Amino acid sequence: MKVLNLQCAHQHSFEGWFGSEEDFQAQRARGLIECPMCADKDIQKMPSAPRLNLGGRPAQEVPENNSDNLRPALSAADHPVDAGAGGTPPGANSVAQAAFLKALRHAVANTEDVGDRFTHEVRRMHYGDAEARSIRGKASLKETVELLEEGIDVMPLPPFVKETLQ
Repeated sequence: MKVLNLQCAHQHSFEGWFGSEEDFQAQRARGLIECPMCADKDIQKMPSAPRLNLGGRPAQEVPENNSDNLRPALSAADHPVDAGAGGTPPGANSVAQAAFLKALRHAVANTEDVGDRFTHEVRRMHYGDAEARSIRGKASLKETVELLEEGIDVMPLPPFVKETLQ
């Protein structure tokens, strides 16, 4: 099993597990690999170093990369780092990505999917015709703008949320 560090054209970093280098290349060529943050399929393999335990000192524990063990996002004040010209501390993107995905997973797990009835249901709740509850569903850009103009708070989610996080 090969664990590769991958990055999309938008510089979102993530990990991919493949049976071999050929398996990675074949899946990439067929467009089967996509960024979990933005669904971009322009994926590049990034350099990585193997973790070696050379004795003497115990190896550092590396947390598993799963939704139950994601690190919370930290502010720059929590970890002062000379960010250099780019302005982003090393590792900040992966911490922010992990926090974003954790929040999306929480939202998906704790809301009712009303699908195409979203605008109808959210209006009913807003005007007191239905009991308030946490919902998610589909709305066009026009419908979303209309809801916001009516004073109804809604938050668009990326289109990949349902497929990626459930």
